[in-house]
Amino acid sequence: MQSNHWATYLWPWQFRDLIWQFARREVVARYRGSWLGMGWSVITPLAMLLIYTLVFKHVFNARWPSAAEGSNFDFALNLYAGLIIFNWAVELLARAPRLILDQPNLVTKVVFPLPVLAWAALLAASFQTLISTLLWLLACILGGHSPGVLWVLVPIILLSFAPWLLGMSWLLSGLGVYLRDLSQLVSLAMSGLMFLSPIFYPTQALPAWLRPVVQWNPLTGPIEAMRDCVLNNTFPQVWLLAISTGLGLLTCVLGLSLLERIKSGFADVL
Repeated sequence: MQSNHWATYLWPWQFRDLIWQFARREVVARYRGSWLGMGWSVITPLAMLLIYTLVFKHVFNARWPSAAEGSNFDFALNLYAGLIIFNWAVELLARAPRLILDQPNLVTKVVFPLPVLAWAALLAASFQTLISTLLWLLACILGGHSPGVLWVLVPIILLSFAPWLLGMSWLLSGLGVYLRDLSQLVSLAMSGLMFLSPIFYPTQALPAWLRPVVQWNPLTGPIEAMRDCVLNNTFPQVWLLAISTGLGLLTCVLGLSLLERIKSGFADVL
């Protein structure tokens, strides 16, 4: 792959209008025909937050393991911070194996920059993530967490996770053309990843022998960093974010390289 090819797709500024059109179309199509339309993008995460609060505060009477003095409402806030990152990954990666497979005309009838599809899917999935994050921050304020200067790091934390999502989208979309069962395998893998990610627990609560395994999970860095900045008012662990970002950049290189290498056979398969 030529160097200008890398630059074109790793920073696709020249395709910005095309990416925006595909992403906008996907978001609009998701809510077209429903009574509340895009209102569901607000209602769904808000309902989830209320449900988690009800269950963990009034049913389980649970506390977050690392904050014995914290309120039960903090459990729901910590839990939802993990779900923001996890749901972002699930929404994007569950679709990734069929990104190219579902649009054969872009392969067989026109000359189209296929890596752009992953960028559009990432942007569309980020729409719901952004709304969920804003609602979570509002809930944190209502829960007694005063906004601090570290809150400005939240967008940076989310951006640090984006390369991994983009790289995995390139990887899965390319392989999905040839492996039609990949969607089911990804769904199964994401179910396991939920429990290998610090969503329902902090990494400090794990046995010492298990922590290194979870720390190399790309989801761990952003999840823990979100909690540190907003709920704990502490600077995030840079090394955890570095692992997540480094794995993301490596995945981008591998995913884009694989997609460019195997795309010549897409037309024959489709």
